[in-house]
Amino acid sequence: MDGTDIHDEAAFAAYLDRARITGEVGTPRQDNLAHIEGFLAGNEHLEFGVELTRRWSREEVFELMVDRVGLHPDPAHAHGQDTISADRCVAALTRYARRFGEAVRAGSAILFATGHPAGLFPVYQHLAEAARRHGAWVVGIEEGIRFDGGDLRQINDVVMFQQYGSLAHTHLPEPMRLVLAQLREAGAPVDFVVADHGWAGAAASAGLPTIGIADCNDPGLFVSEAQGQLEVAVPMDDNVLPHLYDPVTEFVLDRAGLLVGSAV
Repeated sequence: MDGTDIHDEAAFAAYLDRARITGEVGTPRQDNLAHIEGFLAGNEHLEFGVELTRRWSREEVFELMVDRVGLHPDPAHAHGQDTISADRCVAALTRYARRFGEAVRAGSAILFATGHPAGLFPVYQHLAEAARRHGAWVVGIEEGIRFDGGDLRQINDVVMFQQYGSLAHTHLPEPMRLVLAQLREAGAPVDFVVADHGWAGAAASAGLPTIGIADCNDPGLFVSEAQGQLEVAVPMDDNVLPHLYDPVTEFVLDRAGLLVGSAV
């Protein structure tokens, strides 16, 4: 923590820009535009398991990303720096936190999963700890589900993909589909999902209440949200140094009413 006052939204937004979680982020403009094209083309690493309910044009997805993420709005800007709006991130994090708090207070069975173990794993770990402490049920899986030369692991309550002895970055939806199939077969309930990438897209497409984090090159989750599938998509850089997310985690827990002294 750097002493950021999470109760002052302007100060928190300034922190997000300073940490490059928002503002001038590391993902270049050309990558963002290419991922819009790849998503619409059904690229297996970019479609995130999102089931389209209508035909989307490139222009519509670009405009959606400008509106919900804060991408640079000039369509002619094709290379170089791109942006995420801190204000949009804070607004989405507030909705994310409130929805998470509702699920926890309802005693829901909550499944946590990430395709970005090097960045977002600690965020979900701390959310899972708070969920259990406040009476929710954290869903456990039977580890070892085989996938793509690796298998699925659950470490400190968070489900991830392991390959060649290392936790792996994945955008694919198939790991979540495998987890949900296992849980259905076991008769284990899942009431709510906290995830990202294909983990979140597949869960939302399966009809599960799901909230997710998405980078500016992840159009699929914002389309899913726009279609009424994903409940909340939070725009933020999803792979900065893990400790930089500490104020984000504290903000979410506070707005969820799950920190000591926080308002519900």
